[in-house]
Amino acid sequence: MKKTLILVLALGFALTSSAQKTITLSTEVSGADEIVVLWDNTTAPHSNGITEDEGINDNLDMVKTTQTDLYIYRANPAQATGQGVVIVPGGGYRKLSMKYDGFMVAKYLREIGVSSIVVKYRMPNGQRDVPFEDILEAMRYMRREGVAWGVNPTKVGILGSSAGGYLAGHISTMAPDEEKPAFSILIYPVISGGQASHRGTFANMLGKWRTNTEHIYYSLENRVTKTTPPTLLLLADDDLTVRTTNGTAYYKALKRYGIPASMHVYSSGKHGWAGHDEWHYAEPCKAAIKDWLELMQNGIVRK
Repeated sequence: MKKTLILVLALGFALTSSAQKTITLSTEVSGADEIVVLWDNTTAPHSNGITEDEGINDNLDMVKTTQTDLYIYRANPAQATGQGVVIVPGGGYRKLSMKYDGFMVAKYLREIGVSSIVVKYRMPNGQRDVPFEDILEAMRYMRREGVAWGVNPTKVGILGSSAGGYLAGHISTMAPDEEKPAFSILIYPVISGGQASHRGTFANMLGKWRTNTEHIYYSLENRVTKTTPPTLLLLADDDLTVRTTNGTAYYKALKRYGIPASMHVYSSGKHGWAGHDEWHYAEPCKAAIKDWLELMQNGIVRK
């Protein structure tokens, strides 16, 4: 048996029942217009095998996730662009940074007329298919249900940060062509399983007995093809957690195939600045995202 807690106020709570708990944050906490439970380990195609309770801290970082929730942010119809974005938070597949990588980004997109879904996805726990199927199903949901919110199914893109950037890049390169996003926005993404790899992300995704061959296969700079969507990359030069060479390797691969791309490397910020309005380059970064979305909306890409 599984029980879902809907949290209205933070946080610091005691669990007394022996049933496994899942956590869905309320619309008051998340700022979402609606929340949809997509599936869990008992109803999804694959299980991640986690049997412990989901957990959360005061920053709304979630751990041991076993239920996939969709936090829906609808643009005001008067200013809606018709675009939709599936947002994939980071956390190294150890946690989900729901507040900053997710909710804060979604609120900004809503301000500029773009509807979005923040995905609380299940941790892979060494079951690599699990988070990918969650994000792919969220893309399908956006294309199917977003029509009622004014979203054009052909204008659904993806945005991911850190390990979420890896997931967004995975969908952009390895999903069936007909299911790939219209565009991608990758923020300090994990890309490579090589020397520049964020080892924790690859370990949590591929499991304890991963091989060098798997590291190479799942390095996204090796998976780019001519059908990979146009991509905006946002990086910080002093990021020592996920080195900037992850993003530049992906950019080079995109250009080898003639894929439209834009890359901004900010001089400072280290890692984890998405959604932080106090970051020195927050406004230029927002402007870069807005500009990219406008280019995608109009079908114009600067050469």
